[in-house]
Amino acid sequence: MAKKKTVSRKASSESNNASQSRQRPPAEVLFADELAELANATADDPKPPGWRMSPRAVLSFVLGDAQQGKPPKFVGRRAFLERCIVSLATNRGLMLIGEPGTAKSYLSELLTAAISGDSTLTIQGSAGTTEDNIRYSWNYALLIAEGPCENSLVPAPLYLGMTHGKLVRFEEITRCALEIQDVLLSVLSDRVMAIPELPEQNRSLYAQAGFNVIATANTRDRGVNEMSAALKRRFNFETVHPIVDIAEEMQLVQRETNRNLDRSQVPVTIDQDLTELLVTTFRELRQGKTIDGQGIDPPTTVLSTAEAVGTAYAAGVHAYYYADGQIEPTHLVRHLVGSVLKDNPDDLKKVRHYFDHVIKKRKQGRWKEFYDARDELT
Repeated sequence: MAKKKTVSRKASSESNNASQSRQRPPAEVLFADELAELANATADDPKPPGWRMSPRAVLSFVLGDAQQGKPPKFVGRRAFLERCIVSLATNRGLMLIGEPGTAKSYLSELLTAAISGDSTLTIQGSAGTTEDNIRYSWNYALLIAEGPCENSLVPAPLYLGMTHGKLVRFEEITRCALEIQDVLLSVLSDRVMAIPELPEQNRSLYAQAGFNVIATANTRDRGVNEMSAALKRRFNFETVHPIVDIAEEMQLVQRETNRNLDRSQVPVTIDQDLTELLVTTFRELRQGKTIDGQGIDPPTTVLSTAEAVGTAYAAGVHAYYYADGQIEPTHLVRHLVGSVLKDNPDDLKKVRHYFDHVIKKRKQGRWKEFYDARDELT
């Protein structure tokens, strides 16, 4: 028994080391201990066939538990998340739509990690996505040697999800051509995939319990390749909104920034005062008005919460390698440029105008330092 425990600890240690070496481990690895703890604690709860944990446990994982010291991993209304989870237990897929940067992909990752224990069955939608990327392809050397058989077939995410009863993520589905999107029609309707190349007894792949599809689409891109009415009917649509409460957004930005810095082995943290500067700036520019109701001209760039985290993260790395390891307002302003200036030069003018007419008037806290760093907006 002692030997088994030693081996188990060694395997766990090796797994943790592997996780630490990854730039961005999947949610099922990053939160492995919490998922295992939740699954054990709710083992007697009813759960849909093929699910690793109950819907109640999935909700607790995503929303966190303040009493247990587990912060929320996604900020959203409970009713919205319950609908998303219930959709995945039905015969319809889940479509998450919303502005860029509202954490649609992250939510789909959290849900698949909790429900299937595997968030890596992902199809990345683009103009170049083909049926082979979604269903299956062939190892042509084996195909020539052995003919069409399961051994020469190379499974893609949809094939694997159906075979093992797992959720499949389809990111940016509307960036795919219509005929590629419609590959999902028969799969979502009949839970079966036709494989005409195989012998007759293996020509149909039937989905195992637990299989379903989570798709995401940006509202700004939905017109790229609008989904067919037939495919829309096979999804429940849920809109992911930006975070409403500024305090919740500040907590998320600070927590995720410090987590990213820690994983990069950068011994720097962003404090609450600087987080307030950054989040307030992003919210006001995003909404086109200040917290006291003054209208401003918003940039065309979507200044999302995810962009705020990226800006703060870059400021922390900059402070560590080029300064004394203390994040200053100057670092935030310097890296704000990379978030704002995407493809419209006028956006930088709008941010400068915002600094000169809004931030200049703020004297409390570290707003003056923030304003004094405006020369970095170049």
